[in-house]
Amino acid sequence: MDSIFSLKGKVAIVTGGSYGLGVIFASALADAGADIVAAARSEDRLQDTKKLIESKGRRCLTLRCDVTDSEDVKRLMKRTWEEFGAIDVLVNNAGISDVRGWRTEHQDVETFVRIVNTNLIGLFYCCHAASQYMLRQGRGSIINIGSILGMGGFSGGPVPGYFASKGGVHNLTQMLASEWADRGVRVNALAPTFFDSEMAHDAMQESGVLPMLAGRHPARRIGEPDDLVGPIVFLASDASKFVTGVVLPVDGGLTATRGGYAGPYPSDEWDTEGRGHPLVPGTPWK
Repeated sequence: MDSIFSLKGKVAIVTGGSYGLGVIFASALADAGADIVAAARSEDRLQDTKKLIESKGRRCLTLRCDVTDSEDVKRLMKRTWEEFGAIDVLVNNAGISDVRGWRTEHQDVETFVRIVNTNLIGLFYCCHAASQYMLRQGRGSIINIGSILGMGGFSGGPVPGYFASKGGVHNLTQMLASEWADRGVRVNALAPTFFDSEMAHDAMQESGVLPMLAGRHPARRIGEPDDLVGPIVFLASDASKFVTGVVLPVDGGLTATRGGYAGPYPSDEWDTEGRGHPLVPGTPWK
């Protein structure tokens, strides 16, 4: 049974592989037997990932890549192919958010655009560039990292660019899965809940929102790194060979509740200039 989860002899690219969930994904795939290509904008931090992967007896190639630059992404795929002769797994993990907690009516449009460019357009660049190799070799597993925030408007606070981009990731995942399944390329998505990740740690710890977030989950906690190991290996391996177009929540039952949350949000009190406070009828113009 273990053999269907094995990734021995496989090559996996992980974007955003220099910290946080990207390191967890790379480590899990290496433990299952895959050689790893870790890509990120932070070249220095990639060396820590390289040491970790090589300590497991796997090869690790590190490459600087900004996913919002399509030429960077093409170079990533080309270099991987030249080095390993295959691209078996692509984990599209690179992403950003906005932890300021501003209400949508106060958001600057530049932040919205920047988030969508990274989380959705950059992810498309990666899917498109990888498909040139995967479709020609007749196999491949693309795992897009979505979010429960792409499944509905029930978060603990507003980040419109993140919601929009992750919802787009989910729909793009299903569209590509439908188009490429008959040529051996599977496309799925993981939709994690809130995790105490490196990207979100400071904001969650300092704001005091953890009890609220944990209480909204039927499991009464947020995600832990080990919760993602099984799902990522499952979707990367032959254990899921007939699974494509799936958006898999890893969320302790949160999306099962379908629970709306109109606020007030804890983040409403963060900004001293009032950009966490809602505009209501009668609010004066500045």
